[in-house]
Amino acid sequence: MSDHQNLLAEQRRALILDEVRRRGGVRVNELTRRLNVSDMTVRRDLDALARQGVVEKVHGGAVPVAEATTHEPGFEAKSALELSAKEDIARAAAEMAVRGSAIALAGGTTAYALAQRLVDVPDLTIVTNSVRVAEVFHTAQRAAPGTPARPGAATVVLTGGVRTPSDTLVGPVADAAIRSLRFDVLFIGVHGISAEAGLSTPNLAEAETNRHFVRSARRVVALADHTKWGTVGLSSFATLDEVDALVTDAGLPATARAEIAERLPELVVAGANPGSPGRGADGFRPVG
Repeated sequence: MSDHQNLLAEQRRALILDEVRRRGGVRVNELTRRLNVSDMTVRRDLDALARQGVVEKVHGGAVPVAEATTHEPGFEAKSALELSAKEDIARAAAEMAVRGSAIALAGGTTAYALAQRLVDVPDLTIVTNSVRVAEVFHTAQRAAPGTPARPGAATVVLTGGVRTPSDTLVGPVADAAIRSLRFDVLFIGVHGISAEAGLSTPNLAEAETNRHFVRSARRVVALADHTKWGTVGLSSFATLDEVDALVTDAGLPATARAEIAERLPELVVAGANPGSPGRGADGFRPVG
């Protein structure tokens, strides 16, 4: 049985979506051969992706949907995309977390993946506007009755605010809480990242809250899989000059890596060949 046959449905759909975006469209018969699954399975996957609003079905296949700059997918829709890339990014970003530091984790599915790895880093103070991220730490720290709390468990501060489709809390309440704090490092996911627009999001209120996160952090680390490069949301909240490091995945093309490396102090390519040089002429550090 092939590796593709063993994929979970959401992983298979993420592969299909990546192929649609990369090539500008796919045919059902091409996907059945590549994934080694039935025609009916591919059509069900395309139906599911069409319901999420990320592809448009056409005769014999599918093409990408050109998203408006104001379109904001929900948490569940985004969580099914680029699963392996997000795990690679989370693994690499967790290596940047220093015991005893104050860490801000903005909302999003990549930050959620990172949170699941940070639960094992001792003595952190975590400030987040993500209900999902806070729940990760709460679940990890929930001790069985009669057992002591886990030593070194993180102190978690959840900002208040108004909930967005991506399950983040934004608005004046969140902004005021963030303004009053200072963080050693901010890990922030993005809807889009580009040389011209910097980091962006389709949600105006979330953009403002993210600006406060950026201003309150000594070090800003952006988390973005390769599909985010070149995407621009309605509102920019940080220029590339305000970002200290970008953690992305090995799917990012070499041309984009070179462009980013010229603009950022550090580019970490998660999942890259571990035998590659630490920081080569193209200016990026691969993490296996």
